[in-house]
Amino acid sequence: MEISIGRGKQARRAYGFDEIALSPGVRTLDPSLANTTWKLGGITREVPILASAMDGVVDVKMAVLLSQLGSIGVLNLEGIQTRYDDPKPILSKIESVGKDGFVGLMQELYAEPIKPELITTRIKEIKSQDAIAAVSLTPAGASKYGKIVAEAGADLVFVQATVVSTDHLSPEAIAPLDLASFCNQMPMPVILGNCVTYEVALKLMKAGAAAVLVGIGPGAACTSRGVLGVGVPQATATADCAAARDDYHAETGRYVPVISDGGIVTGGDICKCLACGADAVMIGSPIARAAEAPGGEFHWGMATPSPVLPRGTRIKVGTTGTIKEILVGPARLDDGTHNLLGAIKTSMGTLGAKNLKEMQQVDVVIAPSLLTEGKVYQKAQQLGMGK
Repeated sequence: MEISIGRGKQARRAYGFDEIALSPGVRTLDPSLANTTWKLGGITREVPILASAMDGVVDVKMAVLLSQLGSIGVLNLEGIQTRYDDPKPILSKIESVGKDGFVGLMQELYAEPIKPELITTRIKEIKSQDAIAAVSLTPAGASKYGKIVAEAGADLVFVQATVVSTDHLSPEAIAPLDLASFCNQMPMPVILGNCVTYEVALKLMKAGAAAVLVGIGPGAACTSRGVLGVGVPQATATADCAAARDDYHAETGRYVPVISDGGIVTGGDICKCLACGADAVMIGSPIARAAEAPGGEFHWGMATPSPVLPRGTRIKVGTTGTIKEILVGPARLDDGTHNLLGAIKTSMGTLGAKNLKEMQQVDVVIAPSLLTEGKVYQKAQQLGMGK
């Protein structure tokens, strides 16, 4: 529905996760019968969750652990892990610096050049432990290091930026990355993102994307929406891009998964993503809270160390449990941030969805009071949903 915000300017109403709820149908099923498996580039996973390619979230160790638990961890190939032989003291500096000195320190640490040999080393370290080597590059990084990644034998390559489009204008001296050619030339599946609209998602799929990432600015440590004023609330963005996937599949017979990326904290958030049409989600801050996370209780965005316009900050997320407890349980917290897979299965059971495709079809209602209705004691005592 078009809304006039002034003469000559129309807007469309968009919704975030906190404004919607999932409505049960006529059928329920035991959560043990809910099938959460999905495929990404021919790789089948039980857990429809990926860990974000952020330096405080995924290192080699975390990538291996996530793979063992049925998930996928994506390693940032333009971060600390490929700039320093030993990232640990660098991560300790980031953890210990004060608020006022944080941005300057990050810009200094990330000014260290990327070492191509470390790209090969990190990929091989993951693969040597029989884990899925999923890695992330910016479009510029993909142009520069794509051949190295291919030769190192990565299993999945994510090409990520705040906004990725097939129609990109660059200065004459700079040749933009041809996404279609890159997808065609790489020997492994290429996932493209991020986007938030039907039209761009469809173009990325036509370019050969093995999956599309959806989300601009909703991440816990991201400030792009404040700095740039750009973004679409995640529920609407996910639904629009899922519609592009379904239309593309009907036209070509090729199914391109949609991965909702950003602003996803609880099991309830994940379930709403799936109900809005996502095949999986990418999360950062919930994984950063794991005891094994490299950030040491802190989490920061990929654009945080920009030398000219930082679009992220460092947040303290604390440590709440092991990655196993967070991902598959058993839960030690009552706020929906532990046993995320259990939350998905229980929600699917409550909604009567036997698999993720059925979960994408459940009823959604507009519910701005969903998180506050009847929760006065939880809010007052900062318990459960009131935290």
